[in-house]
Amino acid sequence: MNITLNELTEKIIGSAIKVHRTLGPGFLEAVYQAALAHELKKAKISFEKEKALPVVYGKIFLDVGFRCDFLIDKRVIIECKAVRDVTPLDHAQLLNYLKITKLQVGLLINFNVRMLTSGIKRIVNKYNE
Repeated sequence: MNITLNELTEKIIGSAIKVHRTLGPGFLEAVYQAALAHELKKAKISFEKEKALPVVYGKIFLDVGFRCDFLIDKRVIIECKAVRDVTPLDHAQLLNYLKITKLQVGLLINFNVRMLTSGIKRIVNKYNE
């Protein structure tokens, strides 16, 4: 996909809004993930679902079971939630995913809100070295 990072995140958010308008709050996270995958396919947005993320420790790879919900176009990580409140641990989880992949931007999307725009947090990896 040959678009800017901001354009890509706008398209992702648009797809998530479609899901939320159709389903509303109250479903399990897996339902939103499946619906979002469907919308991303319809929008022709390249993604990998449940992407394994190994941690590099020195010169070895630690396969410790980290999996992001979506890796979009090899540029953006999406973490979906369906919770009452997103916690600092949820933010830290996404930031850690960004650090180990050396990606710049992730979206933390909580579908269990009345208006989805209040459930979307853009996380930027300021430690990308």
